Amino acid sequence: MSRKRSLPSVPRGGARLLAGAVAGGVCLCLVTAPASAAGGEPVVSRGVTIPAFYNPPAQLPSANGALIRTEPMKLGLSIPGLDGKPMPGTATRLMYRSTDSNGKPVAVTGAYIEPSAAWTKSGPRPLVAVASGTMGQGDQCAPSFALENPLTLTGDTVSVGYEALAVHRILATGAAVVLTDYVGLGATDRLHTYVNRLDEGHALLDAARAARSVPGASVTAASPTGLYGYSQGGGASASAAELQPSYAPDVPLKGTYAGAPPADLISTMKGIDGSALAGALAWSINGFAQADPDVRAVVEQNISDSGRAVLADASTMCVGDALFGYGFAKSSKWTKDGRSLGEVIASAPAAQAALDNQRIGRLKPAGPVRVATGVFDDIVPHSQARQLAVDWCRKGADVTYDALKLPYLGDKILTNHLVPLLTDQGDAISWLTDRLAGKAATSNCWTMPLQP
Repeated sequence: MSRKRSLPSVPRGGARLLAGAVAGGVCLCLVTAPASAAGGEPVVSRGVTIPAFYNPPAQLPSANGALIRTEPMKLGLSIPGLDGKPMPGTATRLMYRSTDSNGKPVAVTGAYIEPSAAWTKSGPRPLVAVASGTMGQGDQCAPSFALENPLTLTGDTVSVGYEALAVHRILATGAAVVLTDYVGLGATDRLHTYVNRLDEGHALLDAARAARSVPGASVTAASPTGLYGYSQGGGASASAAELQPSYAPDVPLKGTYAGAPPADLISTMKGIDGSALAGALAWSINGFAQADPDVRAVVEQNISDSGRAVLADASTMCVGDALFGYGFAKSSKWTKDGRSLGEVIASAPAAQAALDNQRIGRLKPAGPVRVATGVFDDIVPHSQARQLAVDWCRKGADVTYDALKLPYLGDKILTNHLVPLLTDQGDAISWLTDRLAGKAATSNCWTMPLQP
């Protein structure tokens, strides 16, 4: 059964929505359980069959970070080592419990990789919890799925596992890696709540907790832990660093890399609208309409039939699909009165407050943090990422801020956003490795007035 969803309601008991075009209109059909759980049929998303592993059980453990299930997993980019161990490591697929933004238990999937390389620096082997950059909203786009299948290319979907480079580079340092799929990406019981700071921050911290219980894992509760993420992942790692003191004080956080973090979603919506990645705007609206009834009500009142069809279509897309399907689209074409979705949200106080509540930077992060942002980034605007560093500095946080000065590489075609992902990756991993090895960071907050 192919999963098609539109403006989803807050799920109860695994509920999800399937949307289809019927007689020229759009039908909202509430299904009480995933097809795979209710009828034994596998979930198929854009022609890709989602493994049964990703179907959450009806009952979840009581503790956040508790493992629900694991199974061996092959890395798509792996070679045999001279000692018989696969390089760069041995992977385990996992499902664990977390808590969503409504305070409800949720099953989250991901992967743990035990490195073949030894940790040669001081202290026990550390753990890096990796938050993937934007992959999409369809379950076939899950980061763990992409580690196993670096390229998913069918007539219906395109997904590229680009985070494999960062994961492999981290493993080469001797640190273990745990990767979260986020809430609803991979797990088939609900829609992925794209850029929801609470869902993402909780999922990342609980992945770090879950890693300790993976069979064969060398990491323990005492293992120094780092957070790593760029773009959507940068927002997730930044949120997790803020939430750690209250949500997961048992995670020994030693450093956080937040690259190009979407800290201010209202500003980021303006950057994404009309860009090559305009489909991401649909993912964010879908996710917040599912999680927050105030946003859902505003969208329902203002979305046109054609816009509703776009949201339903985008809900099963990966990045490649969105680039081809909705690249440079303007959300003003999706509303009844021709206003952009950003303008619609801004005109509704309750919806505006819901997105404003997603703002990162209002809490002091735990441990040293490194914020990096390309000065010409026009997808996840540079100015709001810089403001995150300013906000944290004002709270007395240990912040290393790097404004990445690269040539201007085109208007809203993703290059100004993607190139820093690659050019800064080595420095980011080196900085994080130093923190895991116990080296002190030196805050450069004093330079902020001089930095672009």
